Amino acid sequence: MRAHPAGPLHGGLAQPTAAGAPPADLGVLDPQVWPGSAERVDGELHLGGRAVTDLAREHGTPLFVLDEADFRGRAAGFAAAFDGADVHYASKAFLCGQVARWIAEDGLHLDACSGNELSLALAAGFPAQRIALHGNNKSLVELALAVDAGIGRIVLDSFDEIERLIPLAAARVESGGAPVAVLIRATVGIEAHTHEFIATAHEDQKFGFSLATGDALAAAVRVIREPALALAGIHSHIGSQIFDTAGFEAAAHRVVGLLGQVRQATGEVLGELNLGGGFGIAYLAEDDPVAPADVAARLRAVVAAECAALDLPVPRLAVEPGRAVAGPGTVTLYEIGTIKPVRLGASGAPGTPLVRNYVSVDGGMSDNIRTALYDASYTCVLANRTSDAAPALCRVVGKHCESGDILVRDLWLPSDVQAGDLLAVAATGAYCWSMASNYNYLLKPPVVAVREGTATEIVRRQTLADVFALDAVLAGRAADSPAPSQPAPEHPVGVHS
Repeated sequence: MRAHPAGPLHGGLAQPTAAGAPPADLGVLDPQVWPGSAERVDGELHLGGRAVTDLAREHGTPLFVLDEADFRGRAAGFAAAFDGADVHYASKAFLCGQVARWIAEDGLHLDACSGNELSLALAAGFPAQRIALHGNNKSLVELALAVDAGIGRIVLDSFDEIERLIPLAAARVESGGAPVAVLIRATVGIEAHTHEFIATAHEDQKFGFSLATGDALAAAVRVIREPALALAGIHSHIGSQIFDTAGFEAAAHRVVGLLGQVRQATGEVLGELNLGGGFGIAYLAEDDPVAPADVAARLRAVVAAECAALDLPVPRLAVEPGRAVAGPGTVTLYEIGTIKPVRLGASGAPGTPLVRNYVSVDGGMSDNIRTALYDASYTCVLANRTSDAAPALCRVVGKHCESGDILVRDLWLPSDVQAGDLLAVAATGAYCWSMASNYNYLLKPPVVAVREGTATEIVRRQTLADVFALDAVLAGRAADSPAPSQPAPEHPVGVHS
């Protein structure tokens, strides 16, 4: 990682690369990056038929704006491309009650990675049989919740977890229930072409049973020999933000080989193969994600060929598109607070200093940690107006007390951007709200769904009252504690008005 707690100079790190040449139009909305409804109307950004200035006025900033038609269209696109297979929506990307209901209505399955994600899905009425529970350290409480709810699949991740699940499954069988259906997560030894921290199929990591060491086969045999468990199939996952199918094809080759090993060792022919996902999206104009139909065609062909070579029936496929459903359709709105020009040195022309403008907004790493955590790249535009001003090299940063609190590392914005302007950051629907924190006691933003001119708040803004309720002193109002002179503000300082 390039980040250092004291900044790049103190860390002996090279300055990041510049933004390249400025584009001809600083306000252009690349259709591959921005939601389907994004457009400029009299210079102002509109999403789902609503002007962003109106949305900011009504709901404050920072604000996640979700294009419902874009979100649901992507879900439907994956369902159509993988017709006859199971498409699992990633709860960890972004989940709330309304999203769970949309996904249920659109016929997708759902992955939960914790008992609380599972509880939310069940509370929203999501069909239990279409839920799979993931996780490398599922507790007894989480496993019991999954068994009692009758979810479709539990994805087993360790031998400890198998032994933890067996008594719960046996109790269900003894009371007249069916054996608990499970998948074995196989680590297939393929490292996707992605950031090291989100590549999950190499051997030295916390997920799954190694195929190379024989642990995956041993786990499958252990489950098959346990009457209270029903091994439905094999699961694999090779990473995230992947732009080609080569890794999936290699993984399919190895996982189908495991199906053959299981048949040879036990006589069992497994009926399901979940190839995971992590399909990439376009954060920048140069990103080139693979279309769902192309991915589906390639995976079907590879699995069919591998099964034919081993004389195996083709199993039912499942995939996990990950961020590819939720990511592209959401935009985050921020209000600019301060702009600080910083000289970086000579620009190349004699005597001409290179200046980067640090554009500070009213959110930051508390609502989008991905730039700091993964060195992720985003783009943004001036949203409340267009400008003919000359381009200025900028870095969009948050208001947290961290030098690594960066949202967009390097880009060009009009040189006349000023305090009170709105910036819109694209493709923030996945792993932004869901990874949000209260660092520096900032509050989690609301999520507003827009469609055909109607805006619906599907997650409200967190308030200080919500946060204070967790504090023993502030919630209890101890008798010797002085009362505040004024009510606690409901919104963070800097909300657009």
